[in-house]
Amino acid sequence: MSKMSTERARIALNGPAMGTRWSALFFADRVRDTDAIRAALQAAVDEVDTQMSMWNAESALMRINAAPVGDWVVVPEQLRAVLRLGLEIGRASGGAFDIGMGDAVTAWGFGPGAAAPEGIRAAMDAPRRPAQEVLEIEGMQLRKTAPVALDLNGIAKGHGVDRLAETLRDHGIADALVGIDGEMRAMGLRPDGEAWIIAVEAPDPDRRTPHSVLALQDAAVATSGDYRHWVEVHGRRLSHTMDPRRGAPLIASPASVTVVARTCAEADAWATALMVLGAERGADLARQRGLDALFLLRDDEGNAMGVGVGRLFSEEPAAIASAEGR
Repeated sequence: MSKMSTERARIALNGPAMGTRWSALFFADRVRDTDAIRAALQAAVDEVDTQMSMWNAESALMRINAAPVGDWVVVPEQLRAVLRLGLEIGRASGGAFDIGMGDAVTAWGFGPGAAAPEGIRAAMDAPRRPAQEVLEIEGMQLRKTAPVALDLNGIAKGHGVDRLAETLRDHGIADALVGIDGEMRAMGLRPDGEAWIIAVEAPDPDRRTPHSVLALQDAAVATSGDYRHWVEVHGRRLSHTMDPRRGAPLIASPASVTVVARTCAEADAWATALMVLGAERGADLARQRGLDALFLLRDDEGNAMGVGVGRLFSEEPAAIASAEGR
């Protein structure tokens, strides 16, 4: 691979997003108005938050949740696209990814409020139909045909990363690495002509350490895990990932699932879906769908073991996989 000039200024920008931070790294060979770029990137993630946040009672998502069953609601274009993708992956995963888990997420304390025992009982007892069966989208409008509380925590952050990438492209930047927390998207190549290096985090709740690395070009990566956000019930930690069949956190799951996909929204949603399905069923579906996924499982001593699916992952935990040409 030919090497490009490395005589370019390194520019790293960041800001608040969805309770964490967004970041953008790129190299410029001419003077750029970084303040304008930073402002545009912040505006992009702020728009995602305004439309899709459960923490903002005035967000477009919460207006849908508050609307009576059967009423048509006008939905912004971005939110419609994310809802459509969420419903598509919900169908493709057999309901393992379900954007209709807002009541359970809120009841168990993973939303804006504390856990509520009455809400937990209601969420677990409620008859459940997957969101793809009770949402209708026509043109610019959406309606619910049955009660459902929408939650986009499993896809909105990935979409936010995609919006960062699109914003940089709008400013003429084709080679960059953008992310929100651990969800990342690589654009083009580094100045030396090599792919961007991304660490896959070890599933350790006490510290952040790499388990393995990926070399990504024009691809996105997202990880769903049980080790960052949890509730403790009777001395047992329960993951923030909800089991749509139970209306409750997963009882048994991989320590984490990492997915590489074309967009970060897709990687984000599929990582959640495969986490719900578990290592065996999730790996089977990943193979059927042609997904690139890494399942990290804990052995009896708590050590993480990697099981890779797809051409980007090998069976070796420390393997370097390239997404070049995707």
